[in-house]
Amino acid sequence: MDLNDAIYKRRACRDYTTAVASRPVVMSLLRAAVQAPSGMDAQPWVFGIFQGGKQLQDFSDRAKLHFLKVFDPGRDPHAMRREMLADPKFNLFYNASTLVVVYARPRGQFASVDCCLAAQNLMLAAWGKGLGTCPIGFAQPWLDLTEVKDELGIPNDYTAVLPIIVGYPAKVPDPVPRKEPEIASWR
Repeated sequence: MDLNDAIYKRRACRDYTTAVASRPVVMSLLRAAVQAPSGMDAQPWVFGIFQGGKQLQDFSDRAKLHFLKVFDPGRDPHAMRREMLADPKFNLFYNASTLVVVYARPRGQFASVDCCLAAQNLMLAAWGKGLGTCPIGFAQPWLDLTEVKDELGIPNDYTAVLPIIVGYPAKVPDPVPRKEPEIASWR
């Protein structure tokens, strides 16, 4: 696949089949992810891979409850998000079969930024393999709780940066028009 095609056509997928991405496929995505640049070559990324509909449904239920508990509606004008998250039928992971959490080891002040670069590589590589992805920011606060990291075997000094669902799309999302780049300054 042409890189520009991937950049211009990859979109967040919110509708998945029940097919599970195999271990070799997920490993190929992780290998692409770690090709990202990192400040001072720190390579701070570490990945948590969680698979299976039952496990991800449990994670969804618990992450939604936590988010609703800490959610500050004064900072977000979209009340519909609260309603969506309060709906017991809503699956935060859109029934995807795989969740990849990009964690940052405490390595330098740009570790989270570096992890986001790795995440973008992962999502583009997934698109090139016919997989859909979607970053799930609502799950990040729950995944970063000490008790959740303990439960999942993640060291407490790692930071959950970006949870990304991965799976085979039931429907490929249409590209969404993007605004022209806004330039604040060009001197």
